[in-house]
Amino acid sequence: MSLLGPIQLQTVGDIINYAIYGIVVIIIIALIGATIKIIREYERLVVFRLGRLVGARGPGVVFIFPLINRVNKVDLRERFLEVPHQTCITKDNAPTDIDFLIYYKVIESTQSIVQVQNFEGASIGIATTTLRAVVGDIPLDELLAKREQINQVLRTKLDEVTERWGIKVTNVEIREIRPPQDVQEAMVRQMSAERTRRATVTEADGKREASILVAEGEKKSNVLRAEGDKQAQILRAEGYAGALSQIFGAAKGIDSKTMVLQYLDTLKALGASPATKYIFPLEFTNLIAPLRDYAKESEKK
Repeated sequence: MSLLGPIQLQTVGDIINYAIYGIVVIIIIALIGATIKIIREYERLVVFRLGRLVGARGPGVVFIFPLINRVNKVDLRERFLEVPHQTCITKDNAPTDIDFLIYYKVIESTQSIVQVQNFEGASIGIATTTLRAVVGDIPLDELLAKREQINQVLRTKLDEVTERWGIKVTNVEIREIRPPQDVQEAMVRQMSAERTRRATVTEADGKREASILVAEGEKKSNVLRAEGDKQAQILRAEGYAGALSQIFGAAKGIDSKTMVLQYLDTLKALGASPATKYIFPLEFTNLIAPLRDYAKESEKK
């Protein structure tokens, strides 16, 4: 028993020494971890030494004295705040729920820590009060049409305030405008009536265009038909003129004797007909005169 006692005491002492060594190593590793900071490209480390602002550090490896320095990490990437539904009263006293998004990014990391305690809460407060003031000057009928104008006013007002905080408001976007339920139903009815009116106007315009096209087609058809009739009459007239010219040319070579023979042939045809009454023109005696003269000349011979 006397031999085992020192061995056990020695073993316990070694364990205690190992534990102390381990604790020291852990403390050293913790101090090294607290002293060396790895800062990413989109981050900055705002350092305070004994309560005083030292400045921003990063990106890369930054050495910090753990006992006398305090640090705040700032993200420089563009982020957004989601503002929940805010009930606003329009110029014509209509309650309207509006929610929107605020896009921003940190420009001066030190100012964003020193100048404002809670940027998100402060920005939401300014945005909601500005939104109510802007919407209060706009009637409900114009509210949806002036969405872009409201976005611009909100962005300008926020940027004026947040500039001294080292933060830039890049954009403000209204996500939804929700008027009262009865107003929504009236808007749906109005939209349906407007669409019906547009359909009626479109149909009337179509019928009018169709009537105009039909009238123009008939007009062109009548013009073409008149042109055709005109050409046909011209051709018929030219045909008649040609026939008369031929008849006139043939008639030049006919003498009185030929005409008398033609009349005698006509009288022969009349005599062969069964009719009992005949009508002779007054010029018939004049036509017989050459025949009588011809007979007298024959007797003299």
